Amino acid sequence: MKHFLWRTLFIAVVFFCCGCGRGDFGVQGSEEEPKTYAGQSGEEVWQSVDTAMGTVVQQTVYASEEAAKRFFEEAGQLLQETEQEELSWRLETSQVYQINASAGRKEGFRITEEMASLLEACVELHERSQGAFDVTLGPLTRLWKIDQWAAGGEEDVFSIPSGEEVEQALALCGSDRLRILRTDAGEPCLFLPEGMLLDLGAVGKGLAQARLYPLLEKEADIMGAVISLGGSILTYGRKADGSNWKVGIVNPFDTSSNVGILSLEGNWCVSTSGDYERYVETDGVRYHHILDPETGCPAMGEVRGVTILTKDGLLGDGLSTACFILGPDQGMKLAAEYGAEVLFVMSDGEIRMSEGMRTCFMETL
Repeated sequence: MKHFLWRTLFIAVVFFCCGCGRGDFGVQGSEEEPKTYAGQSGEEVWQSVDTAMGTVVQQTVYASEEAAKRFFEEAGQLLQETEQEELSWRLETSQVYQINASAGRKEGFRITEEMASLLEACVELHERSQGAFDVTLGPLTRLWKIDQWAAGGEEDVFSIPSGEEVEQALALCGSDRLRILRTDAGEPCLFLPEGMLLDLGAVGKGLAQARLYPLLEKEADIMGAVISLGGSILTYGRKADGSNWKVGIVNPFDTSSNVGILSLEGNWCVSTSGDYERYVETDGVRYHHILDPETGCPAMGEVRGVTILTKDGLLGDGLSTACFILGPDQGMKLAAEYGAEVLFVMSDGEIRMSEGMRTCFMETL
């Protein structure tokens, strides 16, 4: 029997407004204007809930009304442009779509400096993770039809590919085969082997996190903010009462609860990958969206969830995927190389974490 589950889960963000009663926050894009709640400090708290990049985006800012509205509008536009102009493999307007269409061209494809920097960072992580992180798995994600069944499609959408099909798709993958060269004018040009397809879904939310920080910083009236993009969360500044941000880590065995809470001060990025986010269960086997570049199949290790804590959202997003596949021993070493903290939830319920993560982790009762 097959069970199709699509969960746009985000790490629970616990925030408190001093002196405020509970109530409904306004929703960005609705006909009703957002409501504000003033804490004891006099700061206003605004929240926006919307969808972008295929996930729920929840934003809470401590700011004036004008600053909050400007930020929500600019953030929405930024997320839309990031998806439509750069990351989407479906939209003809995006660089990834155009790059994939250029696969096999001898002359390559001109890319922006931003895309070049992004791909160079991804290739470096591929190398340092011994191939566990790979942005060229497009042939495999299409083969497994992950986007179709993850979006709640019909039961007959999902089928297990044959070993021969997986091997053929794997032969088209490999970030070490990407080549970025410079033209005589100094412009970056990407050479993608024939049949290869980029899929930047594993770093999309992290890239968005990195780009949201400058928007927050330019608004002098924004004292603090916490933003959730699916399984990725950023904190910025401070709350009105000066207390720490509280970010809950989802319990893979019961996604309505947390295994613990991170108590964070200032600017941080939290990224999580787990086998409970998008998956199909058939004949007692769970097939999830995190593919192992070595086998070409959903990773079947002993890890249920990985949370990365870092100052760099792009890095954290990529590391959460790589560490999920590598497991705790190698994953701990990789995170340490990048100066990131990591927490693993194992299939037997054990929680393993780096020493730095332990300093801000609080168990839930």
